[in-house]
Amino acid sequence: MLAEHLEEELKVSRSVVREAVRVLQSLGLVETIKRVGIRVLPSSRWNPFDPLVIRWRLAGEGRGAQLRSLAELRTAVEPVAAELAAANAPQELRQELVEISHAMRDAGQAGDVPRFLELDILFHSLLLTGSGNEMFANMVGQVTETLTGRTVHGLMPDHPRETALQWHVDVAEAIAAGDTAAAREASDRIMRETIAEMEPSWKNQPRVFVPVERH
Repeated sequence: MLAEHLEEELKVSRSVVREAVRVLQSLGLVETIKRVGIRVLPSSRWNPFDPLVIRWRLAGEGRGAQLRSLAELRTAVEPVAAELAAANAPQELRQELVEISHAMRDAGQAGDVPRFLELDILFHSLLLTGSGNEMFANMVGQVTETLTGRTVHGLMPDHPRETALQWHVDVAEAIAAGDTAAAREASDRIMRETIAEMEPSWKNQPRVFVPVERH
């Protein structure tokens, strides 16, 4: 598709089209080819870690598959991050995690969904950054979009299970105590419970197999 066609169809200026295409290119969704125009790329070429791509996929028909990919990624990373945080996190962060986990439990029991979401995002963000691993810390955006998307699309209960609320407290207190094994185990319980709850949403959703580049 040529940019001129988009201008005519959408009734926008050339500069607006160029900026939109630039953003879509940065996400891996399209590419521009000289004398050909704009080509939409297959999903295997998209940047799956970009929060904008995650948000867009969560709002569409591929929501289940996106939730599965994110849940599996978090299951692989967050228990390790909890273990590392128990070993490495600054004292102030440890104490803040404990305070947040108790506030989460209060908000969850009260059915205060907006407050619970805010605290849930902060809890998992601190968990990742507290690991001392800058690559884990850069997953904060993905986790934020996951938790927000689940809430926005009605996939989070108004009153989370009491066991799940307690597991967040267990993670925080294990990190505060420097108990690496207990922190990892409690975080793993949270993630496995999340997968068990969400699994029906991605039943029969196809997986994306990204081709390996061969040189």
